[in-house]
Amino acid sequence: KEKFHKSQLWGYCNNVAMLVGEGKPGIGGEPLPGQKLKPKYSMFPEGMGTDAPAWVAFDKQVLSFDAYFEEEVPDKNQEPYRIRHCKIYFYLEDDTIQVLEPRLKNSGINQGTIVRRHRIPLPPPREDEFYTIDNFNIDTEIIFYGRRYKIIDCDQFTKNFLRKMGIKLNPPADRPDDPYMRERQKILDSMNPLRPYERFDTLGQFLEHDGHVLRFFCVWDDPESMFHEPRELVLHYYLADDTIDIKEIVPVNSGRDTVPLFLRRDKLPKYAPVGLYQPGTITNRTVLNVLGNLVGNKGRYIIDNRKTGAVHQEFYKDSDLKIGAVINVWGRKILLCDCDEFTKAYYRTKYGIEDFTPVPYKAPGPPPKPEKTFPPYTGFGSEEDSLSSCMGLLLKPPQKDVKKFMEKDRYGMESNILRFVAKLNTDSAVDRDRKFIISYFLCDDTISVFEQTQNNKGIVGGKFLERGRIKKPGQELFKSEPSEYFKAQNLFVGAEVCFHGHNFLLVDADEYTFNYMEKHANEFPRADIGFILKKLKDIAEPRSREIRQAFAASDPDHTKVITFDCFRNLIASITDGAFSEHEIMTLARYYGVREEYEMDLHLLLALAQEKLKKNSFENFEQLSAVLVYNDREKCGVLPQETCRTICKSFRMPLDNDDLQALLTMFEDEQKQVKYDKFVDGLNWRKNPIPAFQTIKNEEYWSRQPSSLPVKGIKYLPLLDDLFGKEE
Repeated sequence: KEKFHKSQLWGYCNNVAMLVGEGKPGIGGEPLPGQKLKPKYSMFPEGMGTDAPAWVAFDKQVLSFDAYFEEEVPDKNQEPYRIRHCKIYFYLEDDTIQVLEPRLKNSGINQGTIVRRHRIPLPPPREDEFYTIDNFNIDTEIIFYGRRYKIIDCDQFTKNFLRKMGIKLNPPADRPDDPYMRERQKILDSMNPLRPYERFDTLGQFLEHDGHVLRFFCVWDDPESMFHEPRELVLHYYLADDTIDIKEIVPVNSGRDTVPLFLRRDKLPKYAPVGLYQPGTITNRTVLNVLGNLVGNKGRYIIDNRKTGAVHQEFYKDSDLKIGAVINVWGRKILLCDCDEFTKAYYRTKYGIEDFTPVPYKAPGPPPKPEKTFPPYTGFGSEEDSLSSCMGLLLKPPQKDVKKFMEKDRYGMESNILRFVAKLNTDSAVDRDRKFIISYFLCDDTISVFEQTQNNKGIVGGKFLERGRIKKPGQELFKSEPSEYFKAQNLFVGAEVCFHGHNFLLVDADEYTFNYMEKHANEFPRADIGFILKKLKDIAEPRSREIRQAFAASDPDHTKVITFDCFRNLIASITDGAFSEHEIMTLARYYGVREEYEMDLHLLLALAQEKLKKNSFENFEQLSAVLVYNDREKCGVLPQETCRTICKSFRMPLDNDDLQALLTMFEDEQKQVKYDKFVDGLNWRKNPIPAFQTIKNEEYWSRQPSSLPVKGIKYLPLLDDLFGKEE
């Protein structure tokens, strides 16, 4: 072929000579003499196929060809040449080629990668080009670096791809065999082993049942033990290799040493031998010495297929184990009593067994421990302290219910104190008019009693009973059982209680007490409106018409509302004394029309200033700054709940009811508190109110609780709930 001169590869750019490459055509785009220009497009017309690059379009797509090559063996007469089969992989993404030879066992030659993956050039005289997909076909020969490969076949993907590329495939060629390997296989097939191999296949059983264990609960009645006690065991049968191990369940404080296993894991013979076999007596195979020591003091052995002289021993299998069976564990009779769920499912599936009734094996439990009795109370100290001295040698103070204390202690606006108004239940004319405030503290079940000061009575008010737990009357003093104390459920309006010999009658309660008891109606049945209605319905249902007429007669003006006194008398007459005063008041509160709580703003501010002044509260500027900060819209008003929370954060010494009443006084039409006027009204430094004005109503700050008065009771909803709506 005509060659073009190397000087034609050079050109000039900016008057500088430089190499422009073989692909540059001549003047006018005409190829130079001897120059072959590469086509701009492939064999497919322009516009067909995807525009993606080859490394994306053909990613992970490989053509696979089956091939072989002949290799000369000059130094062996048995094989003049070898046939070596291999795989040729053509990677479409970058036209790289790799040649691999499968590894054969005992081949004696290096196999694996023959040609690593890279672009392989064509043989001379076209060594400047590389192999492409057009160079591959079935029943053709290709040369890689001087070695000739014969392609005999390819996989189905390769065939489909080549057909799509327009390549006509040749029929597959024959796969030649290596003559040396053929002769070697004939020799191996004609050989008979001098030592017949006896195979024991245990791999299949291991792979199928690895990790599968049958578990039985059994008992061994040891006759040689001192107390002839049964010993509980757990037997594990391993299905992977038919072995058994046994573990003993040692009770607590039994006096026995704890050992890892009662029987280590091994095959368990059914019958214990008279004596132990010597090592090697029991084997899987039996061999015969056919020559003795005649030839060079060396014996020759073959396997005895007839098992002459073999010792046969039967071992326990899974078919021998079932509930109620007795097995021999090296002379010990062990009874199988029960099994676990996996074992039951295994026997149900394999052997069709359905009866798994357990055998009772556990000995009767120990007799019940005698109940611990405590000596009677001696009278020294508290009962709880004396009882704790009987619990152990080291004296410890009685434990307090810390959880209850934390839950029921005073927190924020929740005082958790139930306050009742009480009178002495006595015939004495002097004591009959005395009024007391009984406070029950829910955090520790303690009670305190204060007497209200009354003018011109001659009785000094104040603390009447120190705060503490109070025992119920009528209990023996020196006894072993702990005494009963008054609980919150024992206090309600109308209850008669006796505190250290003083009989009190509870006549009223404050608003917080009523609300708390109604909120926790499950603890206080006398404040449970559902329970009260059911109780009243059971009593009044037979006389429904008569009761309707009685309520209608009490309302001559047909206002559908009656007074509390009239309502109380009607309920008392209907129930014939079965309802307590608290239950009647609960009904009245539920169906009542409440009276608006009104008070003079001037008097309320005067009392609040007096309270703040006595407690030296002067943080009005800080309080005003916090209120302004929380007013994001700067409109001068805040919700009542926000103002109340901020006031409580400053520990303002005002009760919850009084603070709420003050905030209500400063609300506008939208129920928003004008906090500037509120703070100015409380500021006793800048806007003091004369002290004489606070003497008008001293009773407002007394310790006497006052429930919110009920103006009237709407009786029609009550009758509808009891008897249904009247037609």
